Amino acid sequence: MATYLTSNTGTATNAKKFTYSVWLKRSAIDTSASQRFYQGYKDGNNRFYAYFVEGADSNEDRLWIYAVTGGTVEMYWVSNRRFRDTNAWYHIVFSADSTQASQDDRFKVYVNGVEETSWTKNNNPSQNIDWGNQLAQTNNDLTISGTESQTQPFIGLMSHINFIDGTAYDASAFGETDSTTGEWKIKTSPSVTYGNNGFFILKDGNSVTDQSGNGNNFTASGDLTKTEDCPSNVYATANPLVRNQVTITTGNLTVRSTSGWMGIPATLGVESGKYYWEYKLALGVDYSQCGVMSSRPTGGYNNIYSTYVGNLEGGLALSSYGNFYHDGSSGAYGTSTWFSGGLAEYDIIGVALDATNNKIWFSQNGTWGNSSNPSTGSGGIDFSGDTDFTNYKPYFPAFSVNNSILTLNFGNGHLGTAEITTNGGNGFQDTDGNGRFYYAVPTNFRCLSTKGLNQ
Repeated sequence: MATYLTSNTGTATNAKKFTYSVWLKRSAIDTSASQRFYQGYKDGNNRFYAYFVEGADSNEDRLWIYAVTGGTVEMYWVSNRRFRDTNAWYHIVFSADSTQASQDDRFKVYVNGVEETSWTKNNNPSQNIDWGNQLAQTNNDLTISGTESQTQPFIGLMSHINFIDGTAYDASAFGETDSTTGEWKIKTSPSVTYGNNGFFILKDGNSVTDQSGNGNNFTASGDLTKTEDCPSNVYATANPLVRNQVTITTGNLTVRSTSGWMGIPATLGVESGKYYWEYKLALGVDYSQCGVMSSRPTGGYNNIYSTYVGNLEGGLALSSYGNFYHDGSSGAYGTSTWFSGGLAEYDIIGVALDATNNKIWFSQNGTWGNSSNPSTGSGGIDFSGDTDFTNYKPYFPAFSVNNSILTLNFGNGHLGTAEITTNGGNGFQDTDGNGRFYYAVPTNFRCLSTKGLNQ
């Protein structure tokens, strides 16, 4: 079920000025329906929409902003750029002040701290229009993700949503440039004046309780799932941009095939270091393979979309029967006895990859196979002599399904929609105190995330 956040506004502080700031991460592009991430709605003559356009036309994945006041279309903007990155977070800020003399100053959009100036503008806001007709007056409905009729939801993640009633701030109120990396990063506690109808939600996990002090809380409908993935630490997921036919849901952490073998790699790869992740055999245990692939497998990186991981030169995978495949052959690396009883539906499999020393380990429900131990480096599958791998780094986690379902966890904190609540409700963290896993992480292994990669 899609998730919608709804609220009802009160009396505006100053309906001619507002700011809206949201951090979001897209999970799906090129979908059949547009994805609205903000809507203010009073009636058909007074409304404000912000959404990514979808459908088979030239506007696909562009940002649209549409505003109607008193039946007059005040804004109809379409960005010239496309928003197609499903790995990184976008910071989007709308800064509106209709009192400005220049029409170019009445509504500004910032993306990752930079003003977006390349638009197809069919209308521009009139001077001194009352934005409150859409956004800030009594008895207006606000919807985060989707429409007033709960269609066209945003597909992805959202975090740190701020609405300011009565002041037009620029992006620097909510983010700043990191002095070391040069990247745009979040300010988790912005210093702003919220006004009567201002709110701050999704600050701490999936809470829709207003953190601005105004008590302008939202109501959540659907599965509002907490994730560790956030603007300051981006976790790996399945990669929807790789040519594939796999159905991917729940923030790109559930993969499913209903016809034939289909594979998909993760969004993040590694050349060195130690990393841990988990996956759950959610349905159809007889037909899945999970493991690691090089950056140049048989037939090229995209070839995994129509085969299984272990069928690749440069692919090594544990099958759901408990044995290993490489280059199309079972029993690879003499490992047929690791899980002699096979795997069962709803088993949670742990994967530990040492990319520096070219070794990989697998566990079944917390027990490492074949009496191995990645914490000490004992056992494991050593593929250091295999040039199909070692000549083509980075390595990527990779998954294949055939009429089956897998749920993934790279430390994001849930398997499918089930939040991880082991270890006293906290999950297990990596060696740096990041992520949430179902089972304990081996010593000195990290999450496959931006913080994990930057250690």
